Amino acid sequence: MNSPHPVSRRDFLRTSASALAAAPFSFAATSTAEPIIDIHQHTNYGGKRNTAWEQIFPARSHDDLRAHQRGMGVTTTLLLPAGRQVLRDSTHQGRSNGLEGTVSGNEDCLQLTRKYPGEFVFGANEVSDLADAPAVVEKYLKLGAILIGEQKFGVECDADAMQRLYQLADAYRVPILMHWQVGSYNYGFERFHQMLKKYPKVNFIGHAQTWWANIHQGYINDPKNLYPLGAVKAGGLTDRYLSDFPNMFADLSAGSGENAFKRDHEHARGFFARHQDKLLFGSDCSDSTGVAAACSGARQIAQIHAFSPNKPAARKILHDNAKKLFRI
Repeated sequence: MNSPHPVSRRDFLRTSASALAAAPFSFAATSTAEPIIDIHQHTNYGGKRNTAWEQIFPARSHDDLRAHQRGMGVTTTLLLPAGRQVLRDSTHQGRSNGLEGTVSGNEDCLQLTRKYPGEFVFGANEVSDLADAPAVVEKYLKLGAILIGEQKFGVECDADAMQRLYQLADAYRVPILMHWQVGSYNYGFERFHQMLKKYPKVNFIGHAQTWWANIHQGYINDPKNLYPLGAVKAGGLTDRYLSDFPNMFADLSAGSGENAFKRDHEHARGFFARHQDKLLFGSDCSDSTGVAAACSGARQIAQIHAFSPNKPAARKILHDNAKKLFRI
C-alpha cells in the first residue's frame, strides 16, 4: 500500500535510521575486509543554500568524505560531479544547481582522484541541454572519467540533448547514470525503453525515487508519492527494464534505494536473486560517519547482505558488478 501523504527525501532519511534499528539483520557488514566499490558519492556534499541557491553553510570536507567511506568499509569510490551553475529551465532556475544542493563539479572530482589514486575514480557531467555539454563531458572523459553523470536535470529522456550524451557514452564505452524523479528530472520514464533499444551498446544506470518506486507493478508515477510504502508486486517497469534489457543496471544508493527493499523483505529477496548481475552498490549519503545510525549507505550494505541469496551474489553487488561494468 502506498503512503497516503507526500514524504520528502529529508523526512524519509530522518525516520529511516530509527525504523531500521529494529530490522532483523545486523549492521556489522561495515567491518568486512573484503573490497567494496561505491558507485555514487559526491564532493562538497551536504552544505546549506539560501533562497538564491548560494551556499551559505559548509559542506562535508574531503577528509570527512574519506573517513565516511572508510567507516562503511568502502575501498574504491566513484565521485559524481554536478554541472555548472546556470539559471535555466533545466536547472529549475538554479534550484537544481549543485545536483539540487552544494555538490561540486568536474574539476574538484578530478583533483581529489589525482590526490588519492585508487581510492577514488570519477565521472564527468554537465547540464544536459547546454550547447557545449558534450564538449565539456568529453574533456573529462579524455582525462580519465569512467562514467557520465549524475544526470539530474529537467529534460526529456529522449531529447536531442540527452541523445548527444548517449552517443558520447557509446563512443567512449562508459555508462551513463540518470536520476529519475517524476516532475523534476529526466522526464518520460515510461518511454525510456525506446532509448534502451536505440542505444544497445550504452550501459544505462537507473537511480532515485521514480526508478525505485517503479519496482511495484501497481505504482502510478506521482511527485507527491516518491517513497511509497507497503508490499511490492513484482513486475513494475523498473523490474521489466532490468529483465528485458541487458544494458540496464541499477544504482542501489540513497533513501530511495534503501526504501525499495526495507518496505517488503520478501520481495527484496526475490529482486536481489533475479537481478544480482545488474545491481550496483552506491551510498549517496552526506553524513560524515559511515555509521548505520546516520548513514543510509551503511544500512544498504546490511540490506545487501541480508537479502542476497548467497555470499557470491552479495559480492557481485558490492564489488564485482561495478568492477566489470566500469573496467576498474
